[in-house]
Amino acid sequence: MTTSPPSAAGAPEVATDTVEVTDDDRARARELLGLGTPRLDEAAEPLREVMRRHHVGWYAVLVLGFLGLADTLQGYAFGVLAPEISRTLGITRSELATANAVKTLATAAMTVPLVMLVQHRPRRALVSVAGAFVWAVCAILTGFVTGLVGLVVLLAIDGATSGTRATMHMPLLADSYPPTARVRVLSVYSGLGVAGNILAPLAVAVLATAAGLTWRGVFVATGLVALIAAISAVRLRDPGFGRLDTDRVRELAADGTSAPAAPAAPTLGFAEVTRRLLLIPSIRRMMSAWIVLGVMSIPTGTFVTFLLDEKWGLGPARRGAVAATQAAVALVSLSVFGKRGEALLRRSPASVVRLASVFVLVSTLATAAGALSPVLAGVIVLLIGGSAGMAMLAPAVGALQMALVPAEMRPHAVALGGLATGVGGLTGSLYLAGIDRRFGVVGAIVALAIPGVIAALVVRSTARLVEHDLDRMVTDVIETSRVAGVVASGQRLPLLSVRGVDAGYGDLQVLFGVDLDVHHGEIVALLGTNGSGKSTLLRVVSGLLLPTSGSVRLEGHDVSFVAPERRVRMGGQQIPGGKAVFAPLTVQENLLVAAESLDLDDAERAARLERCFEVFPQLATRRHQRAGTLSGGEQQMLALGKAVITRPRLLLIDELSLGLAPAIVGELLERVKLLRDEGVTIVIVEQSVNVALSIADRAYFLEKGEVRFEGGAELLDRPDLLRSVFLGAASRDTGS
Repeated sequence: MTTSPPSAAGAPEVATDTVEVTDDDRARARELLGLGTPRLDEAAEPLREVMRRHHVGWYAVLVLGFLGLADTLQGYAFGVLAPEISRTLGITRSELATANAVKTLATAAMTVPLVMLVQHRPRRALVSVAGAFVWAVCAILTGFVTGLVGLVVLLAIDGATSGTRATMHMPLLADSYPPTARVRVLSVYSGLGVAGNILAPLAVAVLATAAGLTWRGVFVATGLVALIAAISAVRLRDPGFGRLDTDRVRELAADGTSAPAAPAAPTLGFAEVTRRLLLIPSIRRMMSAWIVLGVMSIPTGTFVTFLLDEKWGLGPARRGAVAATQAAVALVSLSVFGKRGEALLRRSPASVVRLASVFVLVSTLATAAGALSPVLAGVIVLLIGGSAGMAMLAPAVGALQMALVPAEMRPHAVALGGLATGVGGLTGSLYLAGIDRRFGVVGAIVALAIPGVIAALVVRSTARLVEHDLDRMVTDVIETSRVAGVVASGQRLPLLSVRGVDAGYGDLQVLFGVDLDVHHGEIVALLGTNGSGKSTLLRVVSGLLLPTSGSVRLEGHDVSFVAPERRVRMGGQQIPGGKAVFAPLTVQENLLVAAESLDLDDAERAARLERCFEVFPQLATRRHQRAGTLSGGEQQMLALGKAVITRPRLLLIDELSLGLAPAIVGELLERVKLLRDEGVTIVIVEQSVNVALSIADRAYFLEKGEVRFEGGAELLDRPDLLRSVFLGAASRDTGS
């Protein structure tokens, strides 16, 4: 077991290996969640039994599905009646397709403020119901538009409020039902949406022919259905983030007892969450796939409707019948796939992704072939095959995506996917408009095969990333739970804890699984040759570079993805090597800029400024001199002076002695010791072993981005270890 020295407060800190996560821990958690566990590859128990055992009911999935059905009614009515709308309003099909893409883009764009509304408090149910009322009214008003501008405005408002469906429903269902039933629950939810695809065309056929309504009357009728759906959802409640999965893994980490609440970690803002999610390799790859998929899928419905109208002369009733048949087959596919998809997710999550890529490819090729078919029967059969393939995509991939991200970030992940799809949809509409003008509607649909095949390949390439990302997700949850247990027991954690950090620049990975602890009141040195990753590690700790894997904690609080300016307010500060001052500003102005990062009153600011000049009297005589005119040693004093002003809990110093004379270095080291004596914990990067170990309590030796070994001043008596890092690295670099 790793032992820790007494902290600054005199109490021993917890041994670091008490929060480490083992492969056995991850395997147990994966088994609990039913992800990639061969022992759970039997036929899943009936969905009603799963619900009964977990004390959940059908209301959430049914009412959200009803909302989705109502929204689909209006969307499909728009698609089926597109030619009639075009003729009545005097707009081209390309303009109509672009207006529909504006709706999709509005849905995607509105997801950002919607997610910001729920990211700190679980009120997704409230937002879903309120949004449903707004888009129900918009659907009714669509029947009264008189031109393109009015249509675009209403579609944009409708799309913006429909963002509640796109963003809130799936995360809400993921938290309302256990992970071992999610694929089936999402299949039920998707099935109700598909049922809307059946009802909408049939409703159009009945209302437009038997009832004699125009497309305007149809929209009023579908809007009333949406209003009824919104009223039925008023009892919907949000169960909270991760109640049936994350909380269970936390209990597992706490050996079956109720897991204590995690220490009050800083709440991430929307931009920080977005960066966090895009650093998950599989999520980042999926976002690329959604963009390309949007290019293919969003404009398809509009152009297929025009194909049936112009090439085959099908009126609203017959086009509605075709669309209803497509939806009916898709509904059957969902009912068959739900249970099998659940088993596949349990056996091999990566296989779910590979199967999804097959669905995309089949749908793409079938739709393109349908446009080229010389007979109407062939067109219908191929279009049905294409829609069935796409219908099975959402439940399996959606359930997997919910497992890949932290519970409180699930709306963000869905929002990013919707935004990516919306951008792709608008791009696809513009892409197809030019092809349509030159090659007609058939050429436009065939051209969709290109982005469709690309999307299938991108989706398939995600499969190799899934297992690692699932393990990382489980590791984060278990580690957080154990940290919470340590805090609850009254023990202290190291001030800085780095666990399993990978980081780099673009495709160049620099750090590989770095572990590091810095205890309260210590000076720790990072040693190694040029290119060993020392400065990169400091950048990760300070937030200037985000880790691609692993965690950074300040006294147990996970700050891995907190913005650097917020880490300064939390007590972390970095002095970058050779560029720690603002050259055009005076010495005093540099110090006052540092003070601005804190909320200090005038008296406190003045007191800290004078204290800095007491510690560094050379700076006092040059307080009105531009920093760029100071000597190298004086600039480093000014950099340390900023730490006197801000009084950080953790000070990161990069190459303090670089290019300085030994006498100046000795003077600076005395100031570093003074900062330590005043309660500042310090991590210092140094090339010189003698300089570093003259003040450091411990040192970590890095070589090629990995920690080779760790120790204290006694390492000066181990030339074999020093030679293995410095001379060994030098000989490899020169090829000797």
